[in-house]
Amino acid sequence: MIMRNRFDLQLELLNKELIEMGSVCEELIALAKKALSEDGEYLEEAKAKETEVDRLESDIEGLCMKLLLTQQPVAGDLRAVSCALKMISDMERIGDQAYDIVEITGYAKGCDTESRNYIAHMSNAAGKMVSDSVEAFVRRDAKLAESVIQSDDIVDNLFDEVKRRLICMISESKVKGEGYVDLVMIAKYYERIGDHSVNIAEAVKELAGQ
Repeated sequence: MIMRNRFDLQLELLNKELIEMGSVCEELIALAKKALSEDGEYLEEAKAKETEVDRLESDIEGLCMKLLLTQQPVAGDLRAVSCALKMISDMERIGDQAYDIVEITGYAKGCDTESRNYIAHMSNAAGKMVSDSVEAFVRRDAKLAESVIQSDDIVDNLFDEVKRRLICMISESKVKGEGYVDLVMIAKYYERIGDHSVNIAEAVKELAGQ
């Protein structure tokens, strides 16, 4: 009983650290949106947050290994720890991609307001997908996980619209070509963030037995 109580406490800590990691990823996504729409230098702040994501990944991985090696997890516990390990891999990539967006916003800031508006919607949708996928894990909520998977269509459709629009503009203007290419890349990073959120949601559905 003492071992089980200790294990439950460590699982609770795991949930808290996963929520924190997801929160920092959301902050990075919001910062990337800000970097594209506002004047200012955001790279140092973004780097600090990316470093925090990496630290949390390492801490959570260590906690998962401790749970597996020093406790006596039953089948459901093993699935939860396995799911957490999958999640942190995807969240680490989300952090990287949000940081990459901040890195390349310079040439894209003054390009095509309408495309940047589409990308802002992508940022909002992707950030919600990250938040909801982590919440689905904590609550073991298969329905919320499924809603994350369905939300990916919104991000994908926005990406297709931005890509079509910007490819036409690249062919028509060599002056702002580099900025347009960067906007395509930024949209692609958000599309990948959505894909990583789907990976998390699919792992949660598996954990929930659906």
